[in-house]
Amino acid sequence: MELLFEIIKFIFYSLLIVLISKYILVKVLRTFAESLNLKAKTVGNVAGIATSMPELLSVGFAAFSGLIDTSVYNILSSNIINLIQYSLSLHLNKNWKKLNNKALKIDMTMVIITIIIPIILLLFNIEVNISIVPIFIMLFILFYFINTNTHKLYLKKQQNYEEQIIIKESRFIRGKTKVIVKYLIYLILTGIALFIVGNLLSNSLESLCLQFNIPQIVIGIALGFITSLPELITFFEAQKHHCKKTNDTLGVIEATNNLLTSNILNLFIVQTIGIIIYIMFNS
Repeated sequence: MELLFEIIKFIFYSLLIVLISKYILVKVLRTFAESLNLKAKTVGNVAGIATSMPELLSVGFAAFSGLIDTSVYNILSSNIINLIQYSLSLHLNKNWKKLNNKALKIDMTMVIITIIIPIILLLFNIEVNISIVPIFIMLFILFYFINTNTHKLYLKKQQNYEEQIIIKESRFIRGKTKVIVKYLIYLILTGIALFIVGNLLSNSLESLCLQFNIPQIVIGIALGFITSLPELITFFEAQKHHCKKTNDTLGVIEATNNLLTSNILNLFIVQTIGIIIYIMFNS
């Protein structure tokens, strides 16, 4: 009975993080980005950052509890599920042909690499420790550099189209300072709420693994599935949003950058933070 109650708490806290991220964090960040007339690529990056917050919390609190293996399985399953959800959104919106652009093909190659790397770590039993951190940071910088420059080279037409839209829409935006302050306050309050729920999730994780001996791989995969749900929403939302503006390609660019940003943040930044937290509190 105690085990069942602890599992219910684990599911409840995990879903609460997802709901806060989906209905508050992602929505606020997206509205914030659009109010500043950011391009589709940048909005995708912002959405990717927002949708990585559940992974950051689950990995961070798992590492704090000494469950570093849970974080590895969490990241791997999250990145795989993100790719599956992205593919599903393209299929249902009939946007596969939009991936013919070289920049998007390179982005998808990097997405695949973010899945291959953790698989290699697990298959060869490579210990996740501080020695990996500099490599992850350099890879993050490299991936970001490649993404930025390939978009400049191969998506000039779409960028020119966006600039025309931004010029037309910028006339109707007023009171940007108030908007920025308002959304910053929302983000701070959301961050506090997520931290409180994340701490409760950490306690539940610790009980399941240490008290009830549930394997970390099971917990990690479950967390990966739950924390990937916000991406499913943003992938569909991006394509529907730009479809209304008669440019499906911009929707695919946004969704693809959402996927890539989320995956590289999960693997290179969130995992790095998890390693540092694990070393600090479990040495």
